[in-house]
Amino acid sequence: MKHLMSGNEAAARGAYEAGLKVGAAYPGTPSTEIFEELPKYKGELYCEWAPNEKVAAEVAYGASIAGVRSLTAMKHVGVNVAADPIFTAAYNGVGGGFVIVSGDDPSMHSSQNEQDNRYYARAAKLACVEPSDSQECKDFMKYAYDISEKFDVPVLFRMTTRVCHSKSLVEFGEREEHQPPEYKRNAAKFVSTPANAYRNHAKLEANLRLLEEYANTCPLNRVEMNGTKIGVVTASIAYQYAKEAFPEDTSFLKLGLTNPMPMELVKDFASKVDKLYVIEELEPFMEEQIKAAGIECVGKDLIGNMYELNPELVKSRVFGEQTEFRNVPVQAVPRPPALCPGCPHRGLFYVLSKKKDYVICGDIGCYTLGASAPLSAMDSCVCMGGGFSVAQGMSKAFEMMGDTKHKIFGVLGDSTFFHSGMTGAAEIIYNNGSVIPVVLDNSITGMTGQQDNPGSGETLMGDPAPVLRIEDILRAYGYENIFIVDPRDLAAVQKAVDDALASEAPAAIITRRPCLLLKKVKQEIGLCKVDTDKCRSCRSCLKVGCPAVFFKDGKATIDATLCIGCTVCAQVCPFDAIERV
Repeated sequence: MKHLMSGNEAAARGAYEAGLKVGAAYPGTPSTEIFEELPKYKGELYCEWAPNEKVAAEVAYGASIAGVRSLTAMKHVGVNVAADPIFTAAYNGVGGGFVIVSGDDPSMHSSQNEQDNRYYARAAKLACVEPSDSQECKDFMKYAYDISEKFDVPVLFRMTTRVCHSKSLVEFGEREEHQPPEYKRNAAKFVSTPANAYRNHAKLEANLRLLEEYANTCPLNRVEMNGTKIGVVTASIAYQYAKEAFPEDTSFLKLGLTNPMPMELVKDFASKVDKLYVIEELEPFMEEQIKAAGIECVGKDLIGNMYELNPELVKSRVFGEQTEFRNVPVQAVPRPPALCPGCPHRGLFYVLSKKKDYVICGDIGCYTLGASAPLSAMDSCVCMGGGFSVAQGMSKAFEMMGDTKHKIFGVLGDSTFFHSGMTGAAEIIYNNGSVIPVVLDNSITGMTGQQDNPGSGETLMGDPAPVLRIEDILRAYGYENIFIVDPRDLAAVQKAVDDALASEAPAAIITRRPCLLLKKVKQEIGLCKVDTDKCRSCRSCLKVGCPAVFFKDGKATIDATLCIGCTVCAQVCPFDAIERV
């Protein structure tokens, strides 16, 4: 029987069949669903959401040291956070197989950059495995564990948004239990002192040479000879695009193990074709190495190194052929991203948006949408946890310039606070910062789809967990005045902002209301309605940026299918024309 599965679902299945015992991850699109799928195998494996990617990688690597097969998964920028243990793990080697899933995001569908993490594999000296469809996501996972253990090296399992989320048929196999040997201390291998690392580096280089020999003959890399005129070296989802775009008599070298590159296999393939193309998304990772080996090929000069590819783009850029499209007369309705109707984050951003001398350093999460018009209440958004730290840097810069006019707020969510915001909070206290840290506590990791975190009271496997109280942590750091408010109460939010700014002792703000999409919390849903006789068409209600509020025939109107009765629009109406019913 075959099953229709996304690449993420299939990767989880592959890890299960390969004998996975311990997994740890931090949610991040496009990789999130891998670990959402794993709890169905509870009893045969353990999996968790860790506070951040570094912790997740360390937990999984610890399990590997203990001798079991382990898995960690994260989006591509999460590998930046996890890089510290990953680089050292490569020198040390593994106990049980250790696989690191990197969900790369060409075209930045939900990311702040589109870095190509194949370069991490090369820089950290990891094996790199790249599936191109769901069946390969499952099958290649077992190969990844075998490679990890045979060559004593962690494996970067690189997936992209299209591979992660596209669905194709998958044939299941049986789970193969991996029996670890009895644990014995091995300090020379796993204690990373300079002397041990010195020896381990030489061992790693020798293993990589053996791995390159394996890459030239392994089943992950295959040649499809259809003719001698054109040859294409490709990998991942680019293989699917190239298959559609190139003529039927094109030959392909389809790579599934891309680091180290199987250069002897590439040379042999290149010798059999008249012209060689390299088709890959983003950076010229393979092309650079192929050219450095003295093999003539064409790639990025035609394809480019930005954004996702597709069959039409490949055909157009390589052959100059334009695909014919039929124009359908449909009027597109502009719909920029916005905070959900009734989102608890809206109240804070509305209050902060009213003062031009407020500087708001945001972070990665739903609340990044506070930067969008009409709220336009964000000055920066860099990376997870940067909301506090970047704010500290800006405050010190203003201080050095003698600028006392600007008031600095660092804003991040509860999950981000646990991820990397706590160190920023410590930074502000330790270095006497003039920043008001604000934590938007909606009781869940919202942006990636309602995953639990250390403040939600439940684990990935559905077990109850202690709730870490953000105010207790801030108080332990030295924040003496902590103002906790319901963000729907605009007057309370305004008072909290004013009181925090006026506080002579270190102060912080926590806005607390569960995300409306959080199913395990019962929400009170109502409806706001406009009295058109009272409406003066001042458009104040539009400034809150709620998708449910719009103008019709010159009057404010509220879409009953979207409104949940949060009353933020009613609170800003100067004519009391909106009421909750």
